[in-house]
Amino acid sequence: MNSEEKEITYTTCNSYSTLNTLTERTKNVWFVCHGMGYLSRYFLRYFKHLNAEENYIIAPQAPSKYYIQPKMHVGANWLTRDNTESGMQNILNYFDAVFEAETIPEDVNFIVLGYSQGVSVAMRYLAKRQLQCSQLVLHSGGIPKELTTKDFEYLSEDTKVKLIYGTEDEYLDAERLAQERQRAEELFGEKLTILPFEGKHVVNVNYINDLV
Repeated sequence: MNSEEKEITYTTCNSYSTLNTLTERTKNVWFVCHGMGYLSRYFLRYFKHLNAEENYIIAPQAPSKYYIQPKMHVGANWLTRDNTESGMQNILNYFDAVFEAETIPEDVNFIVLGYSQGVSVAMRYLAKRQLQCSQLVLHSGGIPKELTTKDFEYLSEDTKVKLIYGTEDEYLDAERLAQERQRAEELFGEKLTILPFEGKHVVNVNYINDLV
């Protein structure tokens, strides 16, 4: 038996979701990457309390959808350990297409937020595309091991980085929390603010509302 795994390139399509309307009055544009098990249209609910006139939110959709037991809700995930590199390249191309479609003005505050699994894809995209942002928000997720300080040297001195996590997060034990804090400090130095909260692996809406 001669088994071989081959790779092809093809064109595909994917959706993404937005909240509010991009106008001349928009002050903040958000690019928010959801965690595993979410769909982008439902992830937007965490941003509904932001001022609708001043905030425009773009939520890309993870490409791999699946059924979540026991109620068979549909969720999605970004990447797995299998073929991570080619999977991330597909996501880079997809994010590029989203930005091309949206045409974000240069005079707004651009905020990139990753939650849980969304942290890794958001950080990899910034590093690969050298994308400037006013704020980078790392919420309850892991920093990819391959990223280094050099990958983020391009960021403006004014860029603020927020590390948010729940002190009772069931996916982050004390050792892992210490590692993630140390990694964030190494990568971002004085740009970094660490914001723990009492709670589990959940989106902290209060912190999101306070970011602007």
